[in-house]
Amino acid sequence: MKKFKKVLALSLACAMALSFTACGDKEESTTEAQKDTEATTAAGGDDTTAEDTEATTEGGNVAAGDEGKVLNVYVWNEEFKERVEEFYAGYEKTDATHGKIGDVTVNWVITPNENNAYQDNLDAALLAQADAAVDDKIDIFLVEADYALKYVDTDYTMPVKDLGITDADLSEQYQYTKDVMTDSNGVLKGVSWQGCPAGLVYNREIAKDVWGTDDPAEVQEHVKDWDSFYAAGEEMKAKGYLLTSTVNDTYRVYSNNVSSKWVTDDMKLNIDPNIEKWAKDAKAMVDNGYTNVADLWSDTWKAGFFPEGKCFSYFGPMWMIDFSMSADEEGSVGYNGGWGLATGPQGFFWGGTWVCAATGTDNPTLVADIMKQLTTNADVMTDISKKKSDFVNNKTAMATIAADTSFGSKPLGGQNPYGMLAEGADKIDLSTISAYDQGCNEEFQKAMTDYFNGNIGYDEAIDTFKTAVSEKYPALIIE
Repeated sequence: MKKFKKVLALSLACAMALSFTACGDKEESTTEAQKDTEATTAAGGDDTTAEDTEATTEGGNVAAGDEGKVLNVYVWNEEFKERVEEFYAGYEKTDATHGKIGDVTVNWVITPNENNAYQDNLDAALLAQADAAVDDKIDIFLVEADYALKYVDTDYTMPVKDLGITDADLSEQYQYTKDVMTDSNGVLKGVSWQGCPAGLVYNREIAKDVWGTDDPAEVQEHVKDWDSFYAAGEEMKAKGYLLTSTVNDTYRVYSNNVSSKWVTDDMKLNIDPNIEKWAKDAKAMVDNGYTNVADLWSDTWKAGFFPEGKCFSYFGPMWMIDFSMSADEEGSVGYNGGWGLATGPQGFFWGGTWVCAATGTDNPTLVADIMKQLTTNADVMTDISKKKSDFVNNKTAMATIAADTSFGSKPLGGQNPYGMLAEGADKIDLSTISAYDQGCNEEFQKAMTDYFNGNIGYDEAIDTFKTAVSEKYPALIIE
């Protein structure tokens, strides 16, 4: 166990520094770890047998067997917790952070994302995992796409096949959601109940005022490419509206459509031409008075959730529309069904939440069943989509809902966007994703703020960005 802990600690330490190439021979280290833990890694605990792993009840939920009595789940908000509470058969809520599944206590460890607090807390717990008391071990933890590789390419995440989840089980999931969680050896390390293809979220009343229609197909003609979109900005300005709430609203659309990674194979920082194009286009938006200079999630950004914000559009997926745009607050645009969804200038995706099984879990059967029921069961996932407006990670479920003429999203005024979104999900390409995306994307937007405000030139802003990245990732070669 001591040798295994050292291997895991080295692996995560390297990942946290995002210097995977300096971690030595990963395949050799993994092999040594497996020699020490062959009996426990596959089953997840010292006393768990193959029979225990396969045991289930008639309802599809696990029989407790010899597994642990506490399931520890590390999350940063209530989203996954709410879905387990509502859609996993047999779950009983006991209080705000605890529940029961049979005789297993579910302990939700919720640490908000702000200031990297969630990852910091998770990292500390993972480093202590091997020697933690049985009831304190992490069983499940969640990750997002921007930093998934930090954990995927370590031994802290269990291969889903070791939990008994097969390729056949995963056959209806969108490929990009599997690509995010596939390590450098081609091993899948996590699954998701949701997909996050995104589009242009527009204010229907503003569309009618400017163009005389709020029909998604007709609105799309006005925003079908970037030239059309920015031309629409002039029309919006003439009527007293903002094209977007902030200058950063368009960033992910551009960054999702790059042709190269932030960091090359020889560890050099690379600024893709499409990132440079975003900076120049965004500066023009600000100079033309089409948008504000402010961060996403700021009060300025949120102002457009309400009619008085006079904002025509946002860019985002279904989770943002339903979960982050005040759709449940009386008087908001979404509360009154005032948004519409169009494809927009370019397809893209934003976010997603992936479920990982922590190596060392003493509840592998229960972990596997939660994963299967919430991410591979088409009936459960259809129910999630209809009740939570999630775009779920199941092609059968999405095809069923897309064809359901009686179904519509309340914030979207009854529009059924799932056919359009499903088409986009099949086209998502993650060949340019890297372990440095979160830091580089954040620092680039920060560095451009003074440029957008006219305080510095573009070249000076680039120098600011390079300095920030060199401090965050000292191993990178920055020219």
